[in-house]
Amino acid sequence: MILATDEATLYLQATTTAVWAPVGQTPWTLAHPGREKTSFYGSLELRTGIETVTQVQTMNSEATAEHLQAVLDRYPEAPILLLWDRAPWHGGVAVQQIVADNPRLELLKFPTAAPDLNPQEHVWKAAREATSHNHNVRDLPSLAERFQRHLTEHTFCYSFLEKYNHDTLCAMFK
Repeated sequence: MILATDEATLYLQATTTAVWAPVGQTPWTLAHPGREKTSFYGSLELRTGIETVTQVQTMNSEATAEHLQAVLDRYPEAPILLLWDRAPWHGGVAVQQIVADNPRLELLKFPTAAPDLNPQEHVWKAAREATSHNHNVRDLPSLAERFQRHLTEHTFCYSFLEKYNHDTLCAMFK
């Protein structure tokens, strides 16, 4: 299995984007005064477009290890190549322990400052467009549930494997 992993933070404050509306019916969005937030780890299986998602309050080594365990549980027998960025919470004792305990899990880091290489970034963009742009949801748990449901109920096609030659990539990690 080849997966691309990343994290995203979801705020209750709506992000705005242009929309069409009938003349005289200006759309409105809720302006929340606080900065309530929750975070998500997401791993996109590059061949199927299926997403594994974990909601957490804080991104740290323990939360990262929790998400890695969810990925391992989802694919219990398969060797896993996980592509991700160089976030500081991708290290630490909890992550090192998960990797040490699971030799079928191999980690490969994207180059520094290259989010455009990570297919998971496209997943976050699609989920935000569908759930958190111009929304009027009044509580963070409802918005987070909507966001997570979108991630798990949709597949996300991305040509990463074709772009970087899937056969060559697989041969590198045998």
